Amino acid sequence: MRNAVIFTGIPMQYPLELTFKFWALAPQISVADAQGNLVFYVKQKLFKLKEAITIFADVERTRPLYYIKADRIIDFSARYDFTDSNGANIGAVKRRGLKSLWRARYDIFDGDITTLNIQEKNPWVKIADALFAEIPIVGMFTGYVFNPVYLVSRTDGTVVMRLEKIPSFLSRKFTIKPVDQVSDREEQQVLLSLMMMLLLERNRG
Repeated sequence: MRNAVIFTGIPMQYPLELTFKFWALAPQISVADAQGNLVFYVKQKLFKLKEAITIFADVERTRPLYYIKADRIIDFSARYDFTDSNGANIGAVKRRGLKSLWRARYDIFDGDITTLNIQEKNPWVKIADALFAEIPIVGMFTGYVFNPVYLVSRTDGTVVMRLEKIPSFLSRKFTIKPVDQVSDREEQQVLLSLMMMLLLERNRG
């Protein structure tokens, strides 16, 4: 299994660390490789009826790498399509409607075909997290106690990637680790899908 992958000429080393600043006025995501090098940066725009997100290679947002666009105005089951900086389609991700209310579930598409899916490993973690957060003073440390795990699998159930929250206080931090072999195209689809999922799930623990 490879430890290094290449996205648009930028080498990356696993595990990746994803930092989600959910407390900022505009939610921000940064992804760094094992050497601490920034590889992705997202700053979500506020008050957009139809979601459109740009993934950059730098914090200054001068080098766009990918674009994510919703196929409809604010909808629980919207499909989010991925394109690269040249406009070429890469894939898409879609929340699995009502089935995602209890346990987060997302389908990853290559064209119109579902090739991978994301599933929350244990939905009870976010329930415990929400209850713990209501406890005065103690609830401030909920980010250190309950840490959800999301598994990316093929349609046959083979797990290929794992996203796990790690203890943190003022921001949410996650590690992304490969579990099985994937193609370069699948890797792009998975990482873009995980970032989009965290933006959509930010209010659920």
